[in-house]
Amino acid sequence: MPASKYAQKLSTIAAAWPTDPFRPNLQLKIFLQSLATHPKLTQDAVQSAKVLLENGVQRKYPLSSKTLYPASMPRHYERLVQGYERSAQGTKRPWWQTFFGIWR
Repeated sequence: MPASKYAQKLSTIAAAWPTDPFRPNLQLKIFLQSLATHPKLTQDAVQSAKVLLENGVQRKYPLSSKTLYPASMPRHYERLVQGYERSAQGTKRPWWQTFFGIWR
């Protein structure tokens, strides 16, 4: 397959890549777009980017419930994701909830 086909596929993957709200000056989408112009672009690089975009690793190696909900702190990862999403929206907990360790 010619390099132009790989470049076209990688450009499509880059266009579908979500933006990172926490690093507006450092986006993987921009890196993938510049990688698409590289003269030695290979099918492996394009396939790797596609697997990452489609969460292929997460489907191939699913995490067990023991890992996702550890006995010592079963809601840890749920709270982590909630905090990440709230932070992306610009909201945070009041200081007293942070001080006393209260989660919503």
